[in-house]
Amino acid sequence: MVYAKEPFAGPEQVLDYVGRYTHRVAISNNRLLDIEGGQVSFRWKDYRQDSEQKTMILSADEFIRRFLLHVLPDGFRRIRYYGFLANRYRREKLAQCRRLLGMRAAAATAGAPPPKDYRDRYEALTGCKLHECPQCHRGHMVVIEMLPRILSGRFPIIDSL
Repeated sequence: MVYAKEPFAGPEQVLDYVGRYTHRVAISNNRLLDIEGGQVSFRWKDYRQDSEQKTMILSADEFIRRFLLHVLPDGFRRIRYYGFLANRYRREKLAQCRRLLGMRAAAATAGAPPPKDYRDRYEALTGCKLHECPQCHRGHMVVIEMLPRILSGRFPIIDSL
């Protein structure tokens, strides 16, 4: 059982509030104003006073402490889906919800063009082709090998010299 009551300011404000915390970083770089003498100054919005922009100055230790309150521990997820949006049987449950609501069935994917991958979307947005050679602009770049990440921060080739 879940108890939920109607929000005071309406569903739009709830969506705005949740959206600020689920798809953003705790503080963006453009809000940082100055870092000097162990003090960090940054802009923030006071939502209690008509979203007025204010400046706050904190010690570096306090700023980092507050920032880390927004970092999830390893293994935790920011958003989880339950019920009919849970991963298992999601397609079947959504189809049943659509039937119960009298909605049209989701468009059949057979015969539909394959979804664009990120390279095609990037080209549509910027006009630059990611799979084109950046030097000659004629060749077609193909991934032939992915190098493993170096986690230690040390370079094994240099260490062996």
